[in-house]
Amino acid sequence: MPIPLLSVTADPLDVEAVVRRVEAEAPAGRHGAVSVFLGSVRGENLGRRVVALHYEAYEPLAVNAFGIIAGEVAEAWPGVAVAIRHRVGRLAVGDASIVIAAASPHRAGAFQACRYVIERVKQIAPIWKREVFEGGEEWIEGATADPSDAAARQAARERACA
Repeated sequence: MPIPLLSVTADPLDVEAVVRRVEAEAPAGRHGAVSVFLGSVRGENLGRRVVALHYEAYEPLAVNAFGIIAGEVAEAWPGVAVAIRHRVGRLAVGDASIVIAAASPHRAGAFQACRYVIERVKQIAPIWKREVFEGGEEWIEGATADPSDAAARQAARERACA
């Protein structure tokens, strides 16, 4: 069974499955490019050695936020389809935390859509992370923008197209 187009999961992320899913969503023969963004747990942050991250999400609202983002992509880049899959739970250094795939008629749209999606996920998706580092742990600030905030959308669009 194919994975959902927009989802949160505790399972390890399968990049190939996300790519297959977005390719299935794009009209046959219409996408000439698929771009993938893979976010992973880095081993250092703010000068501290990271041991692990714990991600938590309010899944119904996170998937709803992904849907809002996908709609914004469709409006800004007609013909581009996106798939978003975010992992929750304890992740070790090197584990993938998010996979975003964009299928587009042209490469520029695929690249820009991937960048836009990650910027907006960071802005509006109710997903939080607790960083575990040598000597302690702390919650890292999560989404802070209102999904309807036009200035936040514009800032994400400018970063995507820079």
